[in-house]
Amino acid sequence: MKITVVGAGAVGASCAEYIAIKDFVSEVVLLDIKEGFAEGKAMDLMQTASLNSFDTNIVGSTNDYSKTADSDICVITSGIPRKPGMSREELIGINAGIVKTVSSSLLEHSPDTILIVVSNPMDSMTYLVHKTTSIPKNRIIGMGGALDSARFKYRLAEALEAPTKEVDGMVIGGHSDKGMVPLISKATRNGEKVSDLLSAERLEKVKQDTKVGGATLTALLGTSAWYAPGAAVSALAESIIRDQKRIFPCSSYLDGEYGLNDICIGVPVVLGKNGIEEIVEIDLEPSDMDHLKESAEGVRKTNNLLNL
Repeated sequence: MKITVVGAGAVGASCAEYIAIKDFVSEVVLLDIKEGFAEGKAMDLMQTASLNSFDTNIVGSTNDYSKTADSDICVITSGIPRKPGMSREELIGINAGIVKTVSSSLLEHSPDTILIVVSNPMDSMTYLVHKTTSIPKNRIIGMGGALDSARFKYRLAEALEAPTKEVDGMVIGGHSDKGMVPLISKATRNGEKVSDLLSAERLEKVKQDTKVGGATLTALLGTSAWYAPGAAVSALAESIIRDQKRIFPCSSYLDGEYGLNDICIGVPVVLGKNGIEEIVEIDLEPSDMDHLKESAEGVRKTNNLLNL
């Protein structure tokens, strides 16, 4: 099995590293437009193989898409990173052109691949791929919700002073500061609702800290985060390659689900060998449904800038 990651920056290299360490594919191709950059990252990562005990072969390529041929999954991380003070929406003009070119080039060499879109603004970039390619909607996945949910669980565990593995929670909606919908009412610690364990005030802080999770890291780091995004991509890819049928919130093309049409936005999906195998419609609290609809309106406004 083979996975291609386009963009050998911090996020792309992190994707390649986590995928390799988990050892569920035989080859990872890391591709970048900058001369020698992907080759250097691949070599550096391969020199950790004996230390981290993985057999995955990581290959670097400078913009040679022929090396990506017959990839089972292709991950698109390319685009300019978000700078401090820059909204995801401001990225759209530049990144749309990049994502359109990259997706077309990948499909030329891997027509049966499953695409995972990471580039921001992620929901709109996922929608762009749907509208500018001819592959089925189940094979186009936006990564954001898996990352946002991981950040939500981190904040919940912090508030509960509990191990993260005992906490479960999900974020749906748009992958943006204003668009996220952390589902407080569904969050649990070992089956017990967190709403029974934390005050309303503390839960509101968890919610707000989750929604600005990306911006908080950007302010601290001076650029976008990379470890958690890479781990999120590897989890999605592993569920697909191993046909695990795990449920993750992902940006998916909706055709009536949750009362929404012609939009890509974060909702729970089952991920297996065919990509998105099912969109899971969970019962939402009225307030969460209202927030999801508000989030969708924000995504549509960004989509309108694509000039499709």
